[in-house]
Amino acid sequence: MKRNVSVVCLIVAARNSDPPAIFFDATITTAAYMEIFNTFVNQLDGEELSIGYFQQDGPTSHTSHASMAEIQSFFSDRVISKGFWPPRSPDLTPADYFLWGYLKERVYQNKPRTTDALKANITEEIQAVTAGVLARTFQNMAHRVQSCLDANGGYVQHML
Repeated sequence: MKRNVSVVCLIVAARNSDPPAIFFDATITTAAYMEIFNTFVNQLDGEELSIGYFQQDGPTSHTSHASMAEIQSFFSDRVISKGFWPPRSPDLTPADYFLWGYLKERVYQNKPRTTDALKANITEEIQAVTAGVLARTFQNMAHRVQSCLDANGGYVQHML
């Protein structure tokens, strides 16, 4: 029987978060997402909270009124989420243009045969991402955002 497992990974510009990955065998509800969010926020230092941006994708649990109110209570107008960001913009989302492809290549190298082996590989590979790689990823994001601005919000793939 095939099992679905969801994973939430939090990326901070200069370091890995702890825990590096949170696994769910069920649908992520708003309450579960808020627990993850609060775990993440509690890891941030004062500077990260005061000048950092929070970017997320668009599942309902992430964008519910309760979730957005909680997120905005910490990040105010520094939230990049559904309704605040161009829709379907993987070129501007580090998880899409970097993390998932980077991890997939490494996680499946030894062909994990069980869910536990897959989870262990994911955790190990996320922990192996260096601060330098994260810094370059976010420098690249700044370049991508500037390219989007230069194109007046139009297509930027040819500029990247």
